[in-house]
Amino acid sequence: MKLSSQSRAEPDVNLTPLIDVVFLLLIFFMVSTSFVKQSQITIRLPEAESTAMVEEPPEQIDIMITEQGTYLVNGRELINNRPETIRNALQRVSAGNTDLPLTISADANARHQHVVTAMDVAGRLGFVRISIATVDDPTDD
Repeated sequence: MKLSSQSRAEPDVNLTPLIDVVFLLLIFFMVSTSFVKQSQITIRLPEAESTAMVEEPPEQIDIMITEQGTYLVNGRELINNRPETIRNALQRVSAGNTDLPLTISADANARHQHVVTAMDVAGRLGFVRISIATVDDPTDD
């Protein structure tokens, strides 16, 4: 008895028809999907009688000190440079929130005492996130 060993060919799976079918189904579903805009209810919004602006609390507080020693808190100039005036302005702007970051920007020719006064008043009020703004020297390249 002679058994012949025939070499069996590996089955070859052709994926091209499967990819074509999936692609055609994708196109079919894309074309058959309706993009109809849902009907909207028309409403008439009420109108405000007054146009008063609601003042939002700031996200940070800026104290600017000019060369002459004038203080500006969030861009508003203070009437004098006494510590009590600075304290009142900071309390009004912060609304008691001492967690706000406070930045002190002083002119390069401002007196050191004015910067120390601003830091002292802010520290006494309980501000702990105090930073001093600086600029890079353009000649240091």
